[in-house]
Amino acid sequence: MDLSGTLNSAPKPTTVGDLLIHYLKIEGVKHIFGIPGGGLLNLLANFKDNDQSIKYFICRHETGATYIADGYFRATGKIGVVAVTTGPGATNSLTGVMNAQADGSALMLISGEVSQQFYGEGYLQEGIDSSLNLNGVFEDSTGFSCVIDSGFEANTLIKQAFRSALSLPRQAVHVSIPVNVSVEAVVASAMAKESSQYRCDDKGAPIDEATKAITAILSCKRPLLFLGNGCREALRNKETYSKLLSFVETYGIPVITTADGKGVFPESHELSMRVYGIAGCMWPYDYMNSSSYDGIMVIGSSLGSLSTNTWLPLLVPKVKNAPFIQVDINQKVIGRSFEITHGIVSEAGAFINDLGNLMHKFPPDKKMVVERKREIATIKKKSPFVDPKAYNSTSGPIEPAAMMRVIQKSLPPKSKIFIDAGNCVGWSIHYLSVDSPAEIFTSLSMGPMGFGVAAVIGAKIGCPDETCIGIVGDAAFMMYGSEISTAKQYNVGAIWIVLYDNNLSMVSQGMDHFKPDSKDPSVWHNLYELGNPDLAKFAESLGAETYTINKPAELEKIMPTVLKHANTDHLPQVIIANINSKSVPPYYNPIYSPGPPPSKK
Repeated sequence: MDLSGTLNSAPKPTTVGDLLIHYLKIEGVKHIFGIPGGGLLNLLANFKDNDQSIKYFICRHETGATYIADGYFRATGKIGVVAVTTGPGATNSLTGVMNAQADGSALMLISGEVSQQFYGEGYLQEGIDSSLNLNGVFEDSTGFSCVIDSGFEANTLIKQAFRSALSLPRQAVHVSIPVNVSVEAVVASAMAKESSQYRCDDKGAPIDEATKAITAILSCKRPLLFLGNGCREALRNKETYSKLLSFVETYGIPVITTADGKGVFPESHELSMRVYGIAGCMWPYDYMNSSSYDGIMVIGSSLGSLSTNTWLPLLVPKVKNAPFIQVDINQKVIGRSFEITHGIVSEAGAFINDLGNLMHKFPPDKKMVVERKREIATIKKKSPFVDPKAYNSTSGPIEPAAMMRVIQKSLPPKSKIFIDAGNCVGWSIHYLSVDSPAEIFTSLSMGPMGFGVAAVIGAKIGCPDETCIGIVGDAAFMMYGSEISTAKQYNVGAIWIVLYDNNLSMVSQGMDHFKPDSKDPSVWHNLYELGNPDLAKFAESLGAETYTINKPAELEKIMPTVLKHANTDHLPQVIIANINSKSVPPYYNPIYSPGPPPSKK
C-alpha cells in the first residue's frame, strides 16, 4: 500500500466536538435549542452529522432559546441544552441562564468563541480576552462556567459541567469552546462510557435526623407541613408521593405549598390548604392565626420573600419552643430566613421516604387526628378566594379569576401549565386548583417577563403527548411571542392564553397602590399603556391559529377545538382574552402584609 493509501486508511481522530456529542448522548440529550453563528462553526457540523439522535432547534432569540430549554427541563426532568455563538449570542442568553440558575433548573449553555489566535486582536464578537469577559460574566451567574482551552482538558471540564448541572439543587452551567479548539484531538480512551462513572445522585438522608423530626412534629396538636418547589422532582416518583400521602393522612397534618411549589401536593385533597405566600389561599391564615398552632416542618423551600409574604411572622408557631423544622439539600438556605429548632440537610425525596418508613414506630393519636381533620374541614367551608364573585363571573370583559375557573375545567388531567411574570401570577396561583399529574410552573426567583411565553414550547417538545399551555400577559407576549414561529416551524402544538388589557398592569396598579396621585388618579394607567397592539394578527402572522374572546363562556366553547388542533394537528394556538382592566390580582390584601395579622373586629 502506498503512503497516500496508508494515510487515507488512518482512523479519524476524536475531536473536542466529537467528545461533546459523546457526553450529550450519554446524558440522554435529544434536543438542543439556540441560534447558530460563526463561533459555532465546527460544532454546527457536529450537530448536522448527529441530527438523527440530537436535533438542533433554531429559535428566534437566544433568551427565548434558554427559556425554551428551561421549560423542557421543568416538564421532563431532563437537562436543557442551549448552543449559541459568541459575543451577543452569549450575552442574549444571560437572562435565561440566570433565571434557570435562580430557580434550580438543570441547563447547559454551550457558547462558541473566536479562535485563540485572534484573542486580544479585536476580532468580531470576541468574548474572552477583551473588554467583554464572558467567562467572568457566567462565573458570577451560574453554578459552573469554563472555557475549554485545549483538547487535553476537554474531557475533565465537560464532565464537570454535567456534574454541576445535575447536582442538587440543579444548576445552570456554561461551557465556551473556541473555534480552533473544537477540532483539536482528544484522548478517546479517557472518555467515560456512562454517566455513573463521573457523577452520582443524592439518595440518602440521615435516618436519626428524620426520627428526631417526626418525633417533634407528631408531638404537636396543630402541626403544619410546608412544601416547596424542591419537592417537585422527588414527588414525581410514585412511591415517594404515596408515602407523603400516607404520612399526612395517617396523622391528619394539613399541607401548604409555596407558589412555585403549587401542585406538588394535590390541591383538592382534604388536607390541602393550597398556597401560602404571594397571592396565597385564605385557608392557611385561619389555621396559623390560632394560638394553638404549635409546629411546622418545611421541606424543599428556601423560604424566600414570595414564599413567606416577605417573612410574615405568622409562619412562626405561636407556642413557645414549638418545633420549626427546615429540610433542604442546600445547607446555605437552612435557617437563613427564620430561626429554626432543627435543620436537616437532605434531598427532599429521601427525607419523605424516611418519614414513610418510620411511621410504623409512631402510632397515631386517632382522637387527635379526627379532631384535627374536623377543624381543617371547618376552615375549608369558607371560600379559599379573596373574590369569589369574580371567580364565578360570566360577564365581559372577562374577569381573570373567571378565566382560571374555565381553564381548570377545560384542561386534561396531565396538562403542563406555565405562568409568566406579572398579574397572571396572582390570578393563576390564587384561583387555579392543581392536582397531580397536572403540573404548574412559575419563575418566581427572578420573575422575568417572557419566561412562560417561550418555556411552554420546550415543555411541548419534551412532552408531545401532553397539553402544554402558557398563561401570559400581553406585554410579555410581545417580548417573546416571536417564538411562535419556532413552534410553527417544528410543528409544536403549544397553547397560549394572553390576558389582554393593553397595559403593564402589574406596574400601573402597583404604583397606584403604593404611590397614588390624588390630582390625576389615572396617571399610572395612562403612563404604561401598550399602544393597542393587534396581538391576534401578530400571532397569526407567525403561524398560530388565533381566537379572540370577551366572555368566559367563549373560552369554554372553543377549548375542545383548541386542544384538538394543538395535540392532534400540532398547530400552535393563541387565545387573546380581553380582560377587565380594572381587576386587580390578590396582591394587596391586608392579610398578606408584614406585621401583626389584621384585627378580626
